[in-house]
Amino acid sequence: MNQIKAAILSGELEEGDVLPSVRNLARDLNCSVITTRKAYEGLEAEGFTINMAGKGSFVAPQNMELLRDNRLAEIERKLTDIMEYARPVGITGADLKTIIDELSRED
Repeated sequence: MNQIKAAILSGELEEGDVLPSVRNLARDLNCSVITTRKAYEGLEAEGFTINMAGKGSFVAPQNMELLRDNRLAEIERKLTDIMEYARPVGITGADLKTIIDELSRED
């Protein structure tokens, strides 16, 4: 699911592109059809794809600003969890900022 999201966000997959069928993707990835179907449902729920019964899944038109805002909100939730995890052992926000700055330099 993350690979498909990344391909959409990078422009590798564009609006209207057809995704592989659930069965074909499950076979290619050697995983269950149920797992693949759930991934496709997740992509649709997040607005990345449109699933049309009998026709397949297609890349949905993207509102990049909305996707960015949603991603920032998700990052904020994760950082809040990280801060709550770090606080009991004395790791401060400044310590976490240093880690983020170091990771950013590696890009």
